Amino acid sequence: MEFLYLMVAAFISLVGMLFHGIVGQKIYMGNIYKSELEALTQSLSLVSWHIFTIFLFVSFATCILVAFNSSLSIMLYPVIGTNLLGSIMFLVLGISGHRALLKLPGAYLMGFTAFFAYLSV
Repeated sequence: MEFLYLMVAAFISLVGMLFHGIVGQKIYMGNIYKSELEALTQSLSLVSWHIFTIFLFVSFATCILVAFNSSLSIMLYPVIGTNLLGSIMFLVLGISGHRALLKLPGAYLMGFTAFFAYLSV
């Protein structure tokens, strides 16, 4: 059962990573490049966008690694914690005036990743 939960968490992170890194970048950076932001600000925006893409990859890779080697299960705690805190951040910001965040999949993606990874521990 733990294997199944980890594979579900990994799948959620993988789909999120691919969508965020490909489709999300085209939409988000398309808007950024059309804006009047300075070139450095645009570049930093691209970096911060893909830091989250990398985070999703690390969540995916960690869940896969632990699924096939349960002796490494301690590695899941930072993945669970950061996904849980990220989900809470999306929800708190969404409720406190940034309602557009509640329409994005980030809170739900991170929440479900944390949930399934936690179930596997």
